[in-house]
Parts: sequence; structure tokens; C-alpha cells
Amino acid sequence: MIKKLLAQDMMIKDVIVSAPEDLVAAAKLKMVRANIGGVPVIKNGTLIGLITHRDILLAGSEALKLKVEDLMSKDLKVVNKKTHLKDISKIMAETGYQRIPVVEGDKLVGLITQSCIIKAVADYLD
Repeated sequence: MIKKLLAQDMMIKDVIVSAPEDLVAAAKLKMVRANIGGVPVIKNGTLIGLITHRDILLAGSEALKLKVEDLMSKDLKVVNKKTHLKDISKIMAETGYQRIPVVEGDKLVGLITQSCIIKAVADYLD
């Protein structure tokens, strides 16, 4: 039943990440190569931020020379593996976020994107 779907049932487990000291240009290249819109930022195994393609665009042409930590969002909404689809969807609807990290403590264990939710709903409807 769709009401029972949890973050762990639909999250991306093999998440592409960036480090805070990486150049924005390197993070952008990762996103382009993987055809994704953003990457979590990890330091010593701990989630510390998220940088998106939109962040880079809004920062302008000089952004590519900056470090990821200079542009990343730090005040993140996160969920755990047992968070229900309804709660994840509410967060996305209220904030406009297109991706939400899934954590255990401060460790990243997955990522929920709008595409994850669409796929989970489509699978349920089949």
C-alpha cells in the first residue's frame, strides 16, 4: 500500500557526493556527467550541506572558481529511513526542495528526489 512507503523503500542508496573543499566546477561536472541536479556535501563522513545546479547558476560565472562550501546550502531538511512518503512529500511541497537527504544521525545513507517519489507511485499503480 502506498501509505506504507518509507524513505528506505525509494531512496537512492549509491549517492554521488561532493566535498566542501572541491571546486564548484568539479561538483558541476559530477552533476552533468550523472545527469542530476544536486549533490550532498560530505565532510569526514558527515552530511554538512547540499549544492545544486541552480545554486551554481544563480551565483554567476565566477562561481566555478569558488569552493563548494562557499555556495552550498547548510540549513537542510533531512529525513530518516523510516520517514513516510506523505511526510517527505509535505516537506517538498512546503519548501520547494527537489531532493532531501536521508540520514542516520549525521551520516548520509540515501537521497530522496522528486523522481524517486514519482517512480515509487508509478510502481505502486502498476
